[in-house]
Amino acid sequence: MIMTENSFSYSHAALEQIAQQVLEQAKRRGATASEVDVSEGLGQTVSVRLGEVETVEYNQDKGVGVTVYLGQKKGHASTSDFSERALADTVDAALSIARFTAEDNCSGLADPAVLADEFPDLDLYHPWSLSMDEAVAMTRECEQAARAVDQRISNSEGGTLSRQMSHFIYANSQGFCQGFPSTRYSLSAAVVAEENDVMQRDYWYSAARHPLDLASPAEVGRLAGERTVRRLGARSVKTGRYPVIFEANVAASLIGHLATAISGGNLYRQSSFLLGAQGTEVFSPVVTIDEDPFLLRGMASSAFDNEGVETRSRRLVNEGVLTGYMLSSYSARKLDMSTTGNAGGAHNLLVHSTGQTLPELLREMGTGLLVTELLGHGVNTVTGDYSRGAAGFWVENGMIAYPVEEITVADNLRDLFRHVTAIGTDTLVRGTTHIGSVLVSSMAVAGQA
Repeated sequence: MIMTENSFSYSHAALEQIAQQVLEQAKRRGATASEVDVSEGLGQTVSVRLGEVETVEYNQDKGVGVTVYLGQKKGHASTSDFSERALADTVDAALSIARFTAEDNCSGLADPAVLADEFPDLDLYHPWSLSMDEAVAMTRECEQAARAVDQRISNSEGGTLSRQMSHFIYANSQGFCQGFPSTRYSLSAAVVAEENDVMQRDYWYSAARHPLDLASPAEVGRLAGERTVRRLGARSVKTGRYPVIFEANVAASLIGHLATAISGGNLYRQSSFLLGAQGTEVFSPVVTIDEDPFLLRGMASSAFDNEGVETRSRRLVNEGVLTGYMLSSYSARKLDMSTTGNAGGAHNLLVHSTGQTLPELLREMGTGLLVTELLGHGVNTVTGDYSRGAAGFWVENGMIAYPVEEITVADNLRDLFRHVTAIGTDTLVRGTTHIGSVLVSSMAVAGQA
């Protein structure tokens, strides 16, 4: 399959027509308000292992999700069948659910006054006309580059190239009807190295909206190989409290915990350790975070959220102070606040660097732990307790001394956030959070007794 401008089975206009058809059916059947999401996606994933093609997968999906309101009673149903009968049945199913649900005075569509009315081109759609032979060649080159790094690389989990494209329409009974196409590409490799009968595994990947923004197969493979080999000879460290650097590729997870804690759903359920934190200092003053929905080619860029509410660029954390939450219309009503245009999540979180390179962060830390991998899910959003398995490197006098494994890093996120002392310039741009390596002044590290 060659993915081009004409690969979609349905045109943008056809998706709009389906959306309007669903809204009209909902109105005729008695819904006082309704909203619908119509989408189509397709893609291809090629995996190569030990130089041979292992899998070639194609996906092509479509769907309609409709939400109807009977006053403030809500029902939702979905289908992957775009036929007229299936759409009517889906509307009926949503209405049937609504009739049996309790009224909720916070439910309903977004306020028409906050719906988006400007829709800039955010450069999110770049079809890639790549033949199967070319896709296989790129993936094979990536894996080969990883395996060629060192003779101690004895096995491979393979290289993978994924190409995905999709488009959608969101429409509601208030007259909003918008959507856009987007593409996403990723290239990865993972290999295994062995020394003295002990094996280590690591990986690397690149992801982008535009194929030209992907790192080259040779670079992705080389980094995967180098990261694997450098883990050979790993050991544990003595239990204690040490400064810790979270490498950029794992540091984004820390900001993910922030986003979870300030999301409306967790706030109104009172299941967040950051209840009432708006306007207070939650990080050390070196931390500033912007939310930018209009970042060109951004992985989470959009002029409107999942309810059609306009998105806005804002400073989410200003010199450590949390300036706002992430709210949908529903969670905002539950909290007696206003929506922030975050139905569906955050829109590109950009964490400002304090200006140091990673080697400079290592020298600033002196002696401590560089974390390059996190394991497990030991994070409690209610209390802020944080405890995760980790691997990485022990650092002495600002220089990497040896690889470490079988350790745990722990703290409460309140303290962890306030102990951030620097953020590196090695910003990774491949996901929804752009962040460099993060230096934390002190954390509990559990290893050897």
